[in-house]
Parts: sequence; structure tokens; C-alpha cells
Amino acid sequence: MENIDFVVIGAGWAGLAAAKARHQLHPEESVAILDSAATVGGTWAAHRLYPGLKSNNMLGTYEYPDFPMDPEVFGVQPGQHIPGTVVNKYLTKYAEKFDIHDKIRFEHKVESAEHQELGGWIITAHDLKADKGVKIAAKKLVMATGLTSEAFLPTFEGEEKFGAPLFHGKDFLNHAETLETAKSVTVFGGTKTAWDLVYQYATKGIEVNWVIRETGHGPVWMAPPYVTPLKKWLEKLAHTRMLTWFSPCSWGDADGYVSTRSWYHGSAIGRAFVNQFWNILGSDVIALNQYDAHPETAKLKPWSQAFFVASSLSILNYQTDFFELVKNGTVKVHIADINGLSERKVHLSDGTVLETDLLCCSTGWKHVPAIKFLPEGIAEDLGVPHAPSATSFPPQELVDKIDKEILDRFPRLKDQPVQNAKYEPLLDNKGVSSKDAITPSTSLTPYTLYHFIAPPSTKFLATRDIAFAGTLMNFTVSMIAHAQSLWINAYFDDKIAGLPSATPSPEEVSKFQHEAVLHSRFCKWRYPAGYGHKYPDFVFDAVPYLDLLLTDMGLNKYRKGGGMAAEATDPYGPEDYRGLVDEWKEKQKTA
Repeated sequence: MENIDFVVIGAGWAGLAAAKARHQLHPEESVAILDSAATVGGTWAAHRLYPGLKSNNMLGTYEYPDFPMDPEVFGVQPGQHIPGTVVNKYLTKYAEKFDIHDKIRFEHKVESAEHQELGGWIITAHDLKADKGVKIAAKKLVMATGLTSEAFLPTFEGEEKFGAPLFHGKDFLNHAETLETAKSVTVFGGTKTAWDLVYQYATKGIEVNWVIRETGHGPVWMAPPYVTPLKKWLEKLAHTRMLTWFSPCSWGDADGYVSTRSWYHGSAIGRAFVNQFWNILGSDVIALNQYDAHPETAKLKPWSQAFFVASSLSILNYQTDFFELVKNGTVKVHIADINGLSERKVHLSDGTVLETDLLCCSTGWKHVPAIKFLPEGIAEDLGVPHAPSATSFPPQELVDKIDKEILDRFPRLKDQPVQNAKYEPLLDNKGVSSKDAITPSTSLTPYTLYHFIAPPSTKFLATRDIAFAGTLMNFTVSMIAHAQSLWINAYFDDKIAGLPSATPSPEEVSKFQHEAVLHSRFCKWRYPAGYGHKYPDFVFDAVPYLDLLLTDMGLNKYRKGGGMAAEATDPYGPEDYRGLVDEWKEKQKTA
């Protein structure tokens, strides 16, 4: 068995950042990154780069703070979205620059991680290339498999008779030849990937039947890159501190503007301003997209209120007008469920029968961890999804107490939306079930991690040998990956302010666990139109989250250097966090 000091599972944005930070700060340690793919990238690995894939972000907001995406090197200019091939190249260059690329063990699928009584993990993996088992003893483990690793592909009644390609959007590249051979296709789902698939087929002149579940969440919010009458860059709006105040947030006080936030969300007048802000933002997006200009585009109008939407907000990053493909009849939208399949036919709940050359499903992801944690029952201590029991953490009385605390502090959240009165979980819909699912994900607990990184159990305060990176959804990916990587390093080295000791008092434990549950439950109440009931999912709360992590490490969270006006109005970007590693090193020298 091989012994390694620091093991990361996953070679995407979060995993590469975690490995790079540890290697920079502890060059004496051995490091290994395990990934089942043959290239770096995670979501952006080569085998997942389907035709036309681009980032929602434009140049300048999708890069690590200490590795700017040079336009001359990567061929992307300001104002352009980043092609998937370029993101993959960028992440590869990052790994090479910081001397971690040779530490990646590609095509190593991790099957389990077993915690040892005195600390550390035994990792069992399968070397796909050599077709052999591998065991590694790791002193520290970082789970960085993210939330888009395990595709959820429904099972349809009659699919064995379908006789045509049936695949998840994740595997679109494997079926790219259908862009040349298909005459009529069916796309199932309302997510951003579904929009991408529809666009790719329709711009080839292929007839597209787009099925969005009548009993589902509806189409995602799709915004132009520039919004409001002032044509502001949407990504920048979400990272402008004074605008983050319009979002109630359980960790919002980390930004230091406590009284301002209290007024906005604790007073009737403040809440009226908040409601008006979100109404204007949502109405502007709907007006810019002109949904009501055509009966078919009207079907794509979001079903949810803008206020309650998180990462299900996406960007229209297409070269031509997407909606024109719907107006001219190349794309036909069906608001219906799929009742079943027969030979090259899709049967809808409204009686429509679609003849098709393929069925591509954009039906989301399994939010459970991609590996098995041992010994049995340890998932509860880790704070990862598990089947609840009478003794599960958090206990119901704590959940009830925290729910009351959240709703008392943020009265706006008491008015929860009914996004779709007909909603049914996909697992239970018309006999549809998840392949390979032991327990339906709808019955599992959500992720409950301290600051979305550390297990909430005192058991792991003593060993400090596991952390979770990138187990959250937002479009602040690169900045959060960078900050989390430093936080994880500090956590493993027992240098996070405010964390209980290895032998904590009951009061310390109570505070620690309360905060973990508070932030988890808050996401559930704040973003019911997103995935907050399963895992951290947010957009306008990213800057205060970065403030929270930096405050934990004793680093300066106010990084504009131009006084209060600049701090409030100048949008944050990767460039503002460029010196974090050096600041941390200097702090350790002083300490």
C-alpha cells in the first residue's frame, strides 16, 4: 500500500486549486490527485466538451486569481465567452505552471474511502488503464468531485424498444455524429445544457422537439450577458458589494455591513426596496428576451420568481439569436411529461407522439458523493447526504429552532413561492426511476458542512483529515476555489479562527454545529427555485462568502483600496484576490 500525505479526489477547478495550495505551502509533503477521466477539468474534461460548449462567464471572471487567462495565449478576447476547449487548456496550463500536473493520476476511479481510528484514510481505487485495484493510505483527504459528476438518467417505460440513441447531455460528445445524421431529435429538460443541445441541433437545420416537464421546475432563467437599462455586465452585478446587500444571507454579516443589511431585511421599508430591486431585475430580463412576442417563446418564460433563483440562472452565450430558432419553427416546445417510449417514438402526457432519431436528456445530477465512505454510517458524521434516521444529525429540534431563527431574521422568506402546483419529483413521475440509485435522492439529507467545507462532527475536529472543496453551486467558481483551497490548508493546520479545539467544550460544539446547520437550512429557504434543499446554491451571496473565508483566516476582506465608495460600487473579480497566498505566507511568518 502506498502512503501519501495529501490526496485530492477530482481534478476540476476545486481539486486543482486545493492540490496547488497545499503543494505551495507544504512542498515537503507528497501529493496525489485522483481522477477517473483521462484529462483535467472535471466538468471541462476533454470527454465532456460537447460541440459548442462555452462558459457562461466572459473573459476576466473565469480564471484563478494567481493565473490570469492571457488573451494572447488562450485566444479569447474581452467580451467573449470561453470555449470549453480553452477552459480545458487553461486548467491544464495551470496544473503545469504550479507543478501539480505530474501528480495527477488519470483514469483512477475511486470506489471508497475508509476512515481510520487514529486518523487518515484508506482509499480504494481502480486503475482503469491497467485494469487493476489500487490502495492508498492518505493522511489528509480532499473531496473535490463537485456536484456534476454523477449524471442522473431516468428510466422510461418501453425504452428497451426505443431503438435509437438515448443519452444524458453529459455524453453529447459521444453522439456528436448525430448533428450530421439526425433529421428530427427530442431534447428532454429545461436546464442550460438542454438549451445548448437544442441550439446545436437547431442551428444545423435539424427539427427539434423540446420537452419540458409539465410537472417539473420549468425552463431556467436565461439572461443576456448585459442587463438593466444601463446594460451592466450581469456577472459584475452579482459581485458588486452594495448589490449583495439586497440578498438576505445568513453569512452576510461577514462583510461587516451589519446595520445596512439589518435595515434592508429587518424593516418593512427596507424589504420594499429589496422587492423592488428583484422585480426590476427579473422584469428586465423577461423584457429583453421578449418572451411574450411569440406563443412558442412564451413557453420558455421562467416559472420561478427571480428573487428565489440561484445557480439555475444562466446566460445566453450563443452566436446567433436563440429565440429566432423557436419563432421560425425549427424548435417546437412541448410542456408535457414523457409517458413512455416505443420504436423511435416518444409518447407525451398530452397525447402527442413524437417520431425521433434520438432522445437526449438534460435531467441533472445525483447530488450524493461519487464514492462510498466507510465504515458504514460515517456519512452522518461527515455531513454528506444520507438516509435520515431517528438519531440523525441535525436533530429535528435543532432544525426547527434554526428555521425559526432564519424566518424571524428574514421575514421575506416566510412567503415561499409555489413554483409549480403540479410538481412531482422526477423519480416518482409516471413510473420513472433512477438507474443505480439505492435510495431516492429526494429522501436523503442535504449537505451539512461547516462553511460548506468541513464536517460538522467533533470526531473530525480531532483528526482534521478530510475537507470538501467545490461542494456548492454558483458562478464564482474560480474565486471560491482559490479561497477555499487556502481555507482547507489552514483548517488542516489548525489555523482557522473560531474553530473548536480537538477537545472542545459543549458550548464550542454547539456554536460550531449551529453555524453548519444554519447555513445549510438557509440555502433551503433562500433558494427554493434552485437546489438549496440539497446543497449550497447561491449567486448574489458569493462576495460575503469570500469575506467569511478570509475573516476565518485573518486576511483582509476589503480589497479595493479606494475607500468606502470603491468598496461598495466597484465589482469584485479574480484580480482582487491575486495576493492571497503571499498574504497567508506573510501572516504565518509574523505568527
